Amino acid sequence: MAAARKNKKNSTNYGPAFALITLLFFLWGFITVLVDSLIPRLREVFELSYFEAGLVQLAFFLAYFLLSVPAGFILSRIGYQRGIVLGLATMAMGCLLFWPAAAYRLFPVFLLGYFTLAGGITILQVAANPYVSVLGSESAASSRLNLSQAFNSLGTALAPLVGALFLLSDRIAGSIEISGMSEAAREAYFRNEAAAVQRPFLVLAIGIALLAGVFALFKLPQILQKAPRGGYGSLLRMPKVRSGVLGVFLYVGAEVAVGSYMVNYLLSMGLDSLILGHDRLRAVATFILQGEPEARDPKALLGAFVALYWTGAMLGRFAGAYLTRIIAPGRVLMAFAVSAFTLIVLSVLTEGLTSMWAVLAVGLFNSIMFPTIFGLTLDGLGELKPQASGLLCTAIAGGAVVPVAFGYVTDMLGFKAAFTLVLLCYAYVGYFAWRNAGKGTG
Repeated sequence: MAAARKNKKNSTNYGPAFALITLLFFLWGFITVLVDSLIPRLREVFELSYFEAGLVQLAFFLAYFLLSVPAGFILSRIGYQRGIVLGLATMAMGCLLFWPAAAYRLFPVFLLGYFTLAGGITILQVAANPYVSVLGSESAASSRLNLSQAFNSLGTALAPLVGALFLLSDRIAGSIEISGMSEAAREAYFRNEAAAVQRPFLVLAIGIALLAGVFALFKLPQILQKAPRGGYGSLLRMPKVRSGVLGVFLYVGAEVAVGSYMVNYLLSMGLDSLILGHDRLRAVATFILQGEPEARDPKALLGAFVALYWTGAMLGRFAGAYLTRIIAPGRVLMAFAVSAFTLIVLSVLTEGLTSMWAVLAVGLFNSIMFPTIFGLTLDGLGELKPQASGLLCTAIAGGAVVPVAFGYVTDMLGFKAAFTLVLLCYAYVGYFAWRNAGKGTG
């Protein structure tokens, strides 16, 4: 009887279900990085300090800290399919909140929208990661996760291009300039400014709602059992788990801090002028922006090049998936952490194009950090893996804390000094990798 059930499972066609779940990976990667593209715009619209701009990421990633464990509880009650529909519906609601926030220029409503959007993504993260891992044979689980995560990286690579074209392309007037406008001109400016934010997120809300309808009608295979109750206390007493949770916290914080402030960092060094004065780079910008770069706001020009940061993460994930099959994952992680650390140092100690290319290349070495830390932490935990996964997803809240600290140090001492925080994060990832250098398969 057991053999019959196993053969039935192996013969099941999981292709359509896998394709739909992988689409979720793309979606939340795309939206997460689209948030980064909106930060420079919000900073100018509301005349925020870098610290205040960091509150956007705080609102977004705080959801991971507050909702990961409750999301697991909800999923155990309503099932993974209904949980995915709930997550998508919550994301659509968050996108719709951008409409009144932009119309009435209310920064707190923007923060509420980000938190709601991230709440939906959190539910999807908790549901989709374990679901993909068992959606087929156990021997191919790693391959499926890597493929899904590669599409997540594709979303993060495309988002800066969309942000550059639709969120950062027009010039934003300051408060003094706005006060000098006539009442009619001021109202027209505010309408156009609101529409620039409202349209992309309204399109996203409609698309997400339609996807939720597809998942509500599609019959997903029922292949996951409920996670065993308890175990969080014993997990937190394990040094390996604690160090893995801290590793995820610091890695995500470093990646988000660099990505969130990349446009402003490059702008502070006058890279927009250097790019326009460089024939080849200007040609690249013209191709990406589909028009003369001089006609775009400098933030849009630099935002187009930030796409290379996330594209590097996508390419590195494919390369890392191969490397971790032939070399112990801990050793690969250590090499990538050292490389990221070195590139940040190079960017801090240099100026101009050298500094730009160094910080953009960090994305290539960020690529395998999250899944490798995740995998090394879960190794050997048996039935406690679901709870450990919840703790590791909670640690994604590092994307809320580190960028705020980065913004505060930038306000006080400048970007170069703030990158010290990022260096400390990568140093810990390297330490974690060194402690686990001989673990995993190679």
